[in-house]
Parts: sequence; C-alpha cells; structure tokens
Amino acid sequence: MTSLTSSKLTSAVAGRDFLASIVVFLVALPLCMGIAIASGAPPALGLITGIVGGLVVGSLAGSPLQVSGPAAGMAVLVYQLVNEHGLMMLGVVGLIAGALQLLAGVLKLGQWFRAISPSVIHGMLAGIGVLIFASQFHVMLDDAPRAGGLANLAAIPEAIIKVFPADGSVHHLAAMAGIITIATIILWNKFKPKRLALLPGPLLGVIVGTTFAVIFALPITLVAVPANLTDALNMPTIDALKGALDPDILTLGIVFAFVASAETLLCATAVDKMHIGVRTQYDKELRAQGIGNLICGAFGALPMTGVIVRSAANVEAGATTRISAILHGGWLLLAVIAFPFVLNEIPTAVLAAILVYTGYKLVNIAQIRKIAEFGKQELAIYFVTLIGVVAIDLLTGVILGFVLATLKLVYTFSHLSIEVTHDAETNRSDVWMTGSATFFSIPQLSAALENAPRGAEVHIHVEKLDYIDHACLEMLASWEKLHHSTGGSLIVEWNELVQRYGRRSADPGKTEIPALMQRPAA
Repeated sequence: MTSLTSSKLTSAVAGRDFLASIVVFLVALPLCMGIAIASGAPPALGLITGIVGGLVVGSLAGSPLQVSGPAAGMAVLVYQLVNEHGLMMLGVVGLIAGALQLLAGVLKLGQWFRAISPSVIHGMLAGIGVLIFASQFHVMLDDAPRAGGLANLAAIPEAIIKVFPADGSVHHLAAMAGIITIATIILWNKFKPKRLALLPGPLLGVIVGTTFAVIFALPITLVAVPANLTDALNMPTIDALKGALDPDILTLGIVFAFVASAETLLCATAVDKMHIGVRTQYDKELRAQGIGNLICGAFGALPMTGVIVRSAANVEAGATTRISAILHGGWLLLAVIAFPFVLNEIPTAVLAAILVYTGYKLVNIAQIRKIAEFGKQELAIYFVTLIGVVAIDLLTGVILGFVLATLKLVYTFSHLSIEVTHDAETNRSDVWMTGSATFFSIPQLSAALENAPRGAEVHIHVEKLDYIDHACLEMLASWEKLHHSTGGSLIVEWNELVQRYGRRSADPGKTEIPALMQRPAA
C-alpha cells in the first residue's frame, strides 16, 4: 500500500513538473529571442542560452525552482560589448564571467554577492528598464536604436513622428503590430479567465501580433533563426581568445560576473519566498551559473542569469522539482530544431514590443513607494543609481549607488542627536542621547556637557543609544572627574543597557561606565 501511495505521489509530482515546464517554455521562447535582439545579437544566441540554462544549469542548480536564461538586466551590457568590441568577443567575456562565477562558488562567496543595498539593485533594474524601453521603442517601429540611453530617450519624439507615413516608410505598420502586441498582453493580464491563467501574456502577444502581420502581409522585418542551430554558433576564435587580456575585456568580464551573480542570487531569494520547498544553496547555484556561462561563452551565446519572470511562472504553474526547468530547455531545443520556419514568421517589432512592456514593468512604481517608506535617503540611493545607469553606464550607476549607500551607512553609525534641558531650581541638567556615540561625536558631546552649570547634577540618558564606543566612554569618565572638582556630579542612566546586556556593576552606588556598549541588531 505504501509503495502504491508513493508511486501515485511521484506520478503527481512528475505531472505537475511536466505541465509547469510547458508554461515556462511558452514564457521563455519569446523572451529569449527578444532579449537577444535588444542585446544586438541574433535571436538564435538567446535561444541557445535558454537551452543551456534549462538542460545544464537546471540540472546543477542550487535553487531547484529557479529558471535560468538570457536576462533583460544583461541586455544593456551585451549591447555595449557588441557595439564596441564586436559579436565575436561576446563568447570571450562570457568565458571570463563564467570562470569568475565558478571560482566564487568554489570559494563559497555566494552570500557576499547578496550584500548589496536593495535600493541599489532596484535602481539598477529600473535604469536597465528605462534603457530597454528607450532602445526597443525604436526597434518596435522598425527603426534603428541610437547610441546611448539618453540619445534613445531624446529621439523618441522623432520616432513617433515617423509613425505618420509621408515618405512610403513602413514604420507605421511595425508600430501597429507592436501596439497590438502590447495591448494583447495588458488586456490578457487584466481579463484572462481562471481556466487559462497559466497561458503567458507575452506568448499570446506574439501569437496575436504575428497573426496580424501575416494576415495583412506587412512588409516589416522578421526574425531570422537558422534552420540548423549549429550555423548560429558564435564560438570564439584563437585571435578573439587572445583579446581576453585586453583590460577593457577583462573589466567587462568582471562586470558581467558581478551583475549576473547579484541578479541570480537576489532572484533565488525571491523564489524562496514563493514556495515552501527546498531552500537555495547559494554557492551551489553560483557554481551552476558559472558552468552555464562557461558553456554559453564557448558557444558565443548570450550570458545567463536566474530570471524572475520565468522562475515565478514556474512556481505559479505548480513545479516542485528541478525537472520543470530542465524540460523547458528541452522544449526550446525541440522548437529550434523542428519549427524554425514558425519562429521566422515573427516580426522583430512584435518581440521588441514585449521588451518595451518588460522595460516599463522594470520601473516598478510600487517598489519605489516601498523604498520611500524607509526614508528619503534610500529613495536618493535608488534615483542616483537609476540616473547613473541611464545617463552614464551600468557599472558607474551601480558604483554611485553603492558609494551613496555606504555613506548613508557611515552617517547612520556615526550620527548622534543630543538634547539638553536644565532645571535651575534643582540645578539639574538632563542630557538625552539618541543614535550612535562614536569618536566622531566627541566634539558635539563635549560642547553639550560644557554648557552644564558649575556644580550641576548632570544626568545622561542612554536608553535610546544604539552604540557607544571606547573614545566616548573615556571622554565621559574624564569629564566626570573635571565636573566633580567643581562640586557637580555625573549620573549615567545605565539601567536599561545593563539589563539589555546582563552586565552587573561592581558598585551600583557609583557611576561605573562599561568598557563598550553596543545595541544588538533587531
């Protein structure tokens, strides 16, 4: 009986994973091609990355329900690489990034890649969203994107004017296909029936947009997927591999590794919150991503990361094991081998429309509101990162955000607020300290204490103090001796801190300042 029950349970799990794999495949198919186009690469290179992400990384992953493949967050970096160094160097940079990720996983650095302020990460993703939106808006109109994010944004009005035909161009036809695609996604997401809830909006958008283009025989640009997948391989040559020592290529490899790892591990954390199954092993996931990017680099394909859209679809579709992620890679391979003629009927404007919608969604207004709840400083970090990514480049934007987050941390741990009151009748002064009392605060604290009248009874309240260092404690001890010589006294209200730390004073009747006081993390 137990064996029969176990067999039924196994069959049920396999059935859910099988169905989930189909859902993930349907989500991944248009995104793999669309992200490749946004990256300035042939669509087939995005499909190869999706296949490797499923078959290889899915088998080795430390996060079983996470799905890996080409990510919109990397498209900007890849586009910059292809434009400045050529498509051939894509594989070289992928090899460098994959090797660094594998090494980081072996050295168990997975947790450290998560030590980034959420405001920086969300600002980076929003900046990438703006860049993808701006560049793909032009592709959606069968126009060429400009060089740089600000140039793409500035050229949007000009692109819109082109939609109104006056010279026999087809920009308006491509725009119609793109608008129909976006409208289909929005309407489907809002009104889809429960029975068809698992059917992804982007796939339906591709079907409707492509059908529209086919029915009306629109003379717009179509996707080009080779009949033989091996024809699409972009394997690095010996000369290209020699270029790995170029400082610019090495820098890009490091940036690729850092951004891909951060995005992957943050995605894995988000996926863990969506289910109650096996938790992520971060170092194992990092090693799997490194192996995947080494393979993609060898093929000259797009770099990969863990991707939240496909991973969320996987969980929502009922996946319980890594089988669904592996199978989705198999379905992608089957589609490319058996049905390339179907993929070649898809207009690039339709895929660009999906990326325009994706870029818009990356600028998450709800997330901005959530960040604002943590204060203006976090909001400033978010927007500095976003603007840096859009106006300069992705690495500079992230560095600016990281520096600002670090300065905020320094300020938080060094800021001290002091409030002083004095009762003339009793000649008593009360000093309330809030925040962190460090050696930075000694001038401020000294000034507050020196304003106390001679002979006053000075009470220092520390219940709202988060931290006090040795320098401040020494200063208080020195000032106490000086004040005592004028007939005054210093009383430090240590009661709460003593209870908090379980510390005992040798003589409760005396002011005995502990060597170091630090409030434990909440």
